[in-house]
Amino acid sequence: MQNVVLVIHLLLALSLIGVVLLQRSEGGGLGIGGGMGPQAGRPPLTGLAKLTWGFAIAFICTSIALTVIGASMSSESSVLDRLGTAPATSDTATPSVPLPDVQLPPAGDSPLLPPRQD
Repeated sequence: MQNVVLVIHLLLALSLIGVVLLQRSEGGGLGIGGGMGPQAGRPPLTGLAKLTWGFAIAFICTSIALTVIGASMSSESSVLDRLGTAPATSDTATPSVPLPDVQLPPAGDSPLLPPRQD
């Protein structure tokens, strides 16, 4: 069921993108530069605008449906428990990769000095 809704959701997303790109640009995006004349009201919706609204409403409905389906399928266990594999733990204290020989600084309060060149 989830896969069917997901495919419909993806098709709606692509259709919504296509319909939005097909619409004619009217300028004044985000209300910038809108005229305050007698025709400052909203023009009637065209067929393409109605189709955009339909795709948008269907997209939101499939988003909510996917959220509900995903929440009902989730459980209190972790992802690793559902996979059936536990994280590997090592019983040995030695690392598998040899570490380089590093000289650590002294633990006292003396200042750090570079090594002497004898």
